[in-house]
Amino acid sequence: MGVYSKEDIIRIVREEEIEFVRLQFTDIFGMLKNVAITASQIEKAVSNQCMFDGSSIEGFVRIDESDQYLYPDLKSFRVFPWRPSHGKVARLICDVYNTDGTPFVGDPRYVLKRVIQKANDMGYDRFNVGPEAEFFLFKTDEEGKPTTQTNDEAGYFDLGPLDHGESTRREICMALEQMDFEIEASHHECAQGQHEIDFKYAEALHAADNIMTFKLAVKTLAQRNGLHATFMPKPIFGIAGSGMHTNMSLFRNGKNAFYDPDDPRGLSKEAYSFIAGLLHHVRGMAAVTNPLVNSYKRLVPGYEAPCYLAWSASNRSALIRIPASRGQGTRVELRSPDPSCNPYLAFAVCLAAGLDGIEKGMMPPAEITENIYAMDTAARKAHGIESLPGSLEEALRALEADQLILDTLGEHVAANYLTGKWREWDEYRTRVSSWEREKYIINY
Repeated sequence: MGVYSKEDIIRIVREEEIEFVRLQFTDIFGMLKNVAITASQIEKAVSNQCMFDGSSIEGFVRIDESDQYLYPDLKSFRVFPWRPSHGKVARLICDVYNTDGTPFVGDPRYVLKRVIQKANDMGYDRFNVGPEAEFFLFKTDEEGKPTTQTNDEAGYFDLGPLDHGESTRREICMALEQMDFEIEASHHECAQGQHEIDFKYAEALHAADNIMTFKLAVKTLAQRNGLHATFMPKPIFGIAGSGMHTNMSLFRNGKNAFYDPDDPRGLSKEAYSFIAGLLHHVRGMAAVTNPLVNSYKRLVPGYEAPCYLAWSASNRSALIRIPASRGQGTRVELRSPDPSCNPYLAFAVCLAAGLDGIEKGMMPPAEITENIYAMDTAARKAHGIESLPGSLEEALRALEADQLILDTLGEHVAANYLTGKWREWDEYRTRVSSWEREKYIINY
């Protein structure tokens, strides 16, 4: 990751003949926004003097308090490699500030920064996150609108000629590397048209920035190749949906706080408490980590999606898995999030839940080594295994009942997030679907 001063950025914009700079930020629902400025305004931008109308962004501020400032994170300066060499476009990821110079409490980046500061105050100097975001590539019709056709008969880890998205995936990887991503792996996923590109873990704030950049790159390059990329969790009935398994680790004084060589599993007490905190709050977190009506159509039995509250050091049917790596690579993998989430808010609630477990000395239930998918209801009940929410409605009620998660989001974000999501649920609940028409219109 580059380390830039204001002077560096001004010089690069001029020397590289960059014509536009996009000042990017993210709203509370995870939508990437930007204010585009011409190169002549770059000095103003890096001096935190660019304003925008916050009342136009859902969940931000009211019309009578609309002026807000964008403070660029200078480390985030990058040139978009997919733009032409003439008329180059760069970006800066920004924090949102009020006119009095205070951070805006509705900025998702600030929400995550607050929780990271709490971890720092508890003696942890780093919270690393490694996301595994899956997506689908679909064909478009004559008007350029997305279909659900893939023209792809490949399966897990297959390659061309079966994998027709392989060239687009490769192009995405190459573009991301030009933006200083370290791509660890890319492959075809188990469903037709489904792909995964894994990039190296990073400190949580940088990891969330990376996800927003990743989504933009995937969608932009797919569109350029006549395809539509979607991070919708479950676009097609009857096949696997897209998840975003989230690997997390805490460090104290440069050492992985989750590792204990004297423990039979190689896990520290802090690791067990972090797991317990996640399990304790995961239902309350679900409306953030799985924010769409459609998210809960992925979290159903039969498609290897984690539906049940359990943990294991090896069992992939558990909600929380501990990958085999130990030492500095020891990490906790939460398998429920999906890539439609706002990564800043998702990482914030995950960290807050884990820290709550550590603060309270929580201990998780017994490890489940059996295949949970093969258990019936009675077997799961005997093991004390509960389920994730089965709908966005249930998830929103669980969020409203979890004070820690509400406090983590903050009053402003929590209130606006719940208002927006309840509106979304009500719209879905009252909409007549094609399934209903096909099922009932003739018989009744």
